[in-house]
Amino acid sequence: MLELYVMDTCPYCRKVMNYLEEQNIKYEKKEIGNSENHRKLLEIGGIDQVPFMVDKNNKMYESDDIINYIKNNY
Repeated sequence: MLELYVMDTCPYCRKVMNYLEEQNIKYEKKEIGNSENHRKLLEIGGIDQVPFMVDKNNKMYESDDIINYIKNNY
């Protein structure tokens, strides 16, 4: 399942979450206010930046890149 690391107050995160919800695409939301999720974000991605998407073997930052990936793969 697609995982999305976010911060609820981030407008770029909201943009991706809104798109996923509009398209009825299920995802696992990982709020980085949770210290375990924040640690995993840094471990997997290496950068303290959101939104960050993990899908199978793909990982990416940047809301527009994430939405384009989803459009082409879901």
